[in-house]
Order: sequence, then structure tokens, then C-alpha cells
Amino acid sequence: MTTTADFTVEGLKPGKVLLVGEAMALFTAMEEGELGAVDTFNASVAGAELNVCVGLARLGQKPVYMTKLAPDPFGDRIRAFMERNAIDTSLVTIDPSRPTGFMMKSKVSHGDPKTYYWRKGSAASTMGPDDVDAVDFSDISVVHLTGILPPLSDTTLAASHELVKRARENGAFVSFDPNLRPAIWPSLDLMRDTLRELASQADLVLPGIGEGRELFGAETIEDTAKAFIDNGAKYVVVKDGPKGAYATNGTESAYVPGFVVDTVVDTVGAGDGFAAGTLSALLEGKTISEAMERGCALGAIQTQFVSDNEGLPTPEELEAFKSSHHRAA
Repeated sequence: MTTTADFTVEGLKPGKVLLVGEAMALFTAMEEGELGAVDTFNASVAGAELNVCVGLARLGQKPVYMTKLAPDPFGDRIRAFMERNAIDTSLVTIDPSRPTGFMMKSKVSHGDPKTYYWRKGSAASTMGPDDVDAVDFSDISVVHLTGILPPLSDTTLAASHELVKRARENGAFVSFDPNLRPAIWPSLDLMRDTLRELASQADLVLPGIGEGRELFGAETIEDTAKAFIDNGAKYVVVKDGPKGAYATNGTESAYVPGFVVDTVVDTVGAGDGFAAGTLSALLEGKTISEAMERGCALGAIQTQFVSDNEGLPTPEELEAFKSSHHRAA
């Protein structure tokens, strides 16, 4: 597939990017095998929205992360990680009555690793509309939301809708990554209805082909993009795995090839890297093709690291990667 056009995305202005979600401690197996039999783990920090924050901060943007943590070792680790990565912590609150969530991830040679979550009843799961109402949107340029926050609890579901509502009322650009996690939803029907509703109110939606299939029955990148446009989104960028990405505004479309890497260490976090790369480029005023190219680069870079966000690059590291890797055919 070749680029049929290129276009700019309207409605973004320089400023802070607000992300809301659950950060967790992550324990990644250092050897292959069932997690119950593994003896050695590497400790790090994870969470889809937090991964995007890291990517944005390392590329010079100003992410603000809203979450709740407990005053426990996991919460302490996450807070220190955010400060090291220049992520604004002014919207992080502490709940001493709830724990900080954590997860475990297996090590694999092929395919995607297995992940297990301990997040029920976590501090972050108590976020609600009142927390969103307390946010000062005056200097927020972009609100980025994923489909992971809504199913954590009834209150986070309500908070997700309130977040989009407040963002639109205040003229912020809304970016939405459906990020399907069927296992954490009470039902598939609620998942589909909620994600379609949130996507309908977004300026930019960042689905994969699998999400187009699950939510709309679409089978191709073009059909996936059209389905989200018809659903109400202004712009859609469809991730086509290592092949590249496709974007449309309903009248114009563009496709860019991905970057080729020799081996894949871990696929988790690649989509978050793509989101960070795409959003950072759009905030710099770049075209949709330039933004997707950067998104593809960050996604490819992140597959080279076990951690969900360790590999996210600085501008210098990004340019070095792009100059040393060729594009997919």
C-alpha cells in the first residue's frame, strides 16, 4: 500500500497532555516458564497511560498523570519513577485505605507474554467524576484516554465519561486508544458499547485491526478506519502491526510503512509507544504521515526491551534508531 495523500490534524495546540489511569508495579520473569515456577523477576513500573506519559516526556512534551496510589512500596516506586521521568505528579493522590495494583509478566521467545493482574480494589480503582471535576483544564491541550480505565470499577467508568465531557467543554483535543482488555470488563456487551461511545466523542482514535474487528466487524485497516469515522471520530490512525499505520480524516488518507527490527524481545508497550510518538509529533505541528512514522519508530523500539517503557527514546535516540533501521516493504 502507498500513501494516497497527507494531511494535518487540526485542533491541537502546544500545552500539557493529561492522562488518567492506573499505574502498577510490574514483575517480569527473567526466565521462561510458568510464572508459578519462575524464581527470578525484574521489578519495574507499568500502566498503558503511564507508558504514554514516559514517551511524551522523553520527547520534550509536558504530560500530567492523574492517578491514585497507596502509601506502600509499590506506590513509592511509581511516584519516584514519575519524578525521574519528568512527569507532572500534581494530580497524584494518596489513598491509605487501598493498595497499589501490581502485575506479573512471563518471559517468552515467541509470541506475546502472559500477564496477570492484581488490581481489584486498588487505590486507582476508586477514581471517579469528582476527581475529574477537580482538574484545572485551562492549560490542558490534549486529553489522552485508553479503554483500560473504564472497566476498573463503576466509578472509573463514570470518570472516563466525565473526562471526555470536561475535555470537550474546555476545548481540549481528545485522543483515545481503545486498548481492548476483555478480561477486565464485566461483559463484552458493556465493553463494546462503552468503547464505541468514547470513540465517538474523540478527535483522534488509535485502534488496531483487532479492535476494529471486535467493535465493528471490520477486517481491513481501511474498513476499521471508516468504521471509527462513521462512528463519530474526526481522525483515525489504525496500527497495522510491524507493517505500518494508516490514517484518514474521512476524505483523505495516508499509509506509512513500519520499521524493521531483527528480533522482537517483548511486544507489550509497543502500542503505547506508538501513541506517544504520534501525539508528540502532532503537538509539534507535523503532518499525519510524519506523526505515524514517529509512532511506528517508537513502537518498534519498545519491542526491543522487556520493560513496558524502558526503551522509549529521547529525540537523539529516536533519530539514531531511524537512521540505522530500514522500513517495511
